[in-house]
Amino acid sequence: MAATDFKTHFIEAAIASGVLLFGEFTLKSGRKSPYFFNAGLLYDGKLLSATADAFAGTLQSSIPAFDVLFGPAYKGIPLAAVTAVALANKGTDVVYTYNRKEKKDHGEGGTLVGAPMANKRVVIIDDVMTAGTAIRESIAILREQPGAQLVGIVQLLDRQERGKGATSTIQEVEAEFKVPVVPIVSLADIIDYLRVKGGYETELKKIEEYRAEYGITV
Repeated sequence: MAATDFKTHFIEAAIASGVLLFGEFTLKSGRKSPYFFNAGLLYDGKLLSATADAFAGTLQSSIPAFDVLFGPAYKGIPLAAVTAVALANKGTDVVYTYNRKEKKDHGEGGTLVGAPMANKRVVIIDDVMTAGTAIRESIAILREQPGAQLVGIVQLLDRQERGKGATSTIQEVEAEFKVPVVPIVSLADIIDYLRVKGGYETELKKIEEYRAEYGITV
């Protein structure tokens, strides 16, 4: 499946399920956004399948080589699991692991569950990066695993939006940790889809005005 195909399929599924909404939404930053992506609604089997295929396609086209998918608790856990299944269906067999929020002091113990990450090439799988706190916590966990190498981060959406300064959180993370952060879809992809699809003239106008005010230079 071509990159444009899985992007389009994912955007269509997200709009149909109400995961991608248009209107007026107040973000954590206080900004009034004309669109909103609610990853908490990724619970439908058909939508999860489209999401998994999009993650798998993005990984295969953007990250040359990796061994382990790491899903940060909590939203990253099912995303890493379904992506591992989608990759297996495409002929790429990889393992995954995730962290607990609280350390377990019985059974196997510890904070990590799943495949060992020591001496492995790891990709972090997550939803939407805001302040980057969860990603930095995940990287700190990886650094505790001897020889583990972070080779990329793949997330659902890049809003391509400035933070407090002139750059986005994604740009800051890429510069700080020297790893690619690859989204399944970006704001530019959503805009392109709406233009081609037609019937979204009002939504497009508001989104483009918002991007003119808060968007990053790409």
